[in-house]
Amino acid sequence: MREMYFITSNKGKVHEVTEKFKSFDFRVIQKNYGYPEIQTETLEDVARFGVKYLQNEGIDHPFILEDAGIFIDALKGFPGVYSSYAYFTIGLDGILHLLESISIEKRTATFRSVFAYGTPQGEMKLFTGECHGLISTEQIGNQGFGYDPIFLPKGFSETFAEMSTEEKNKISHRAQSLEQLINFLKTL
Repeated sequence: MREMYFITSNKGKVHEVTEKFKSFDFRVIQKNYGYPEIQTETLEDVARFGVKYLQNEGIDHPFILEDAGIFIDALKGFPGVYSSYAYFTIGLDGILHLLESISIEKRTATFRSVFAYGTPQGEMKLFTGECHGLISTEQIGNQGFGYDPIFLPKGFSETFAEMSTEEKNKISHRAQSLEQLINFLKTL
């Protein structure tokens, strides 16, 4: 069985990725190596910088990392690449407060995920996934993590936080980018 380092401190992400990798010949090993998250406009730039940083630091094993964000149309894409910062400063209540005068049909949002694969030899590949939906008017559900309690994926009446990991892993932004990554890893 091949090992894949997953560079993250987020246990929720590790759980979702481990579930997706179960049926493949890869074992996910969480490594909480810190790397700077640059302030930029795209998730891809953040992921690229993270990979290059870890390669320059001398990582000795193939690895993956992920950057994700929720882009809310009524807020002109905010929080986007600042999703983690917004989550830990104003929280879900703050996001809902910013949207309280916006009708539900105008609360469109896109969850985006960028997985980056890197090797000690300098190889880098990016894989992007998106899930469109709406921001709910209240927090609903206790599964998942982050923005899951306020995100209603398009075509569903449940938030991500009301879904099991298995259900979410069929439709989420992370599931889509991860599926591309897995297909790439199968070719190695």
